[in-house]
Amino acid sequence: MLTSHPKPRVPKTGALSLLLLLAAAWPGMAAAVPSPAYGAEQLSALVNAYRAAPGSCHGRAAAPAGALAPHPALARVRIGPATFIETALERAGYAADLAATVSVNGPQTAIDAIKVLQEKHCDTLLDSRFSAVGSYRSGDEWTVLLARPAPALPSDTFPDWNEAGQVILAGVNAARASARSCGSQQFAPAPPVSWNPRLGEAALAHSRDMAARRYFSHKAKDGSQPADRAARAGYAWLRVGENIAFGQSSPDEAVAGWLDSPGHCANIMNPGFTEMGAAYGVAAEKRSGIVYWTQVFGRPR
Repeated sequence: MLTSHPKPRVPKTGALSLLLLLAAAWPGMAAAVPSPAYGAEQLSALVNAYRAAPGSCHGRAAAPAGALAPHPALARVRIGPATFIETALERAGYAADLAATVSVNGPQTAIDAIKVLQEKHCDTLLDSRFSAVGSYRSGDEWTVLLARPAPALPSDTFPDWNEAGQVILAGVNAARASARSCGSQQFAPAPPVSWNPRLGEAALAHSRDMAARRYFSHKAKDGSQPADRAARAGYAWLRVGENIAFGQSSPDEAVAGWLDSPGHCANIMNPGFTEMGAAYGVAAEKRSGIVYWTQVFGRPR
């Protein structure tokens, strides 16, 4: 019974917007564009124009980056002096696994703002890891927020936890079908394990308990160990083993993490186990969620 070591994805433009995009991509054209105080909604389009044809960044040639998708929730975000970006994103209803903001104070138009942002924050504006953008203006301060959305939670893609468990079962049996090295241990192919609903219930109870109480351990808060929880679920066992993990967003990712860890890989390849159950639990207090996975192996009496 081993604790896992988990690691814990072009806006449409009208004629006026097109002129703004061109002005951002080729600053020399800015003088040809009317200069009223455009709103912050244009700033996101100007960011995409810069990413499409950046020219240079800090004096070095820069490669183009993909267009960012404008997202209304990101435009609602407000970052104050003592505001954590994660808190602001959750408040706006946006689940992100990567986010950054860049700001500039003083420009009167979006075109002037993008010029300064390009000079000071080109690395962030061109970061290929981001896929979404929002912008806002507060007085003379212009802010661009770049983000990458968090992967869908298993509760969205597998609302029935049994389905997620079946994906894990398939991944385990695919691994057992071939010889494998788990660290320094060599394992021959092992017979497939079958799904046991009682082990599934034991896995579900532990995953949900870890998620609800925010801990990560084979020993539950009530003092129970994997064998205790299997027996509590009505499983008469001869042998029990357990793998746990947190942070992975899908069953396949959880299995891959276990196979990369020698101890957990050894549990998966152990020919002494004949049955299995698996489930997930999601911490509810954060919209982006933290997922806890439990996999229980057994051999019945």
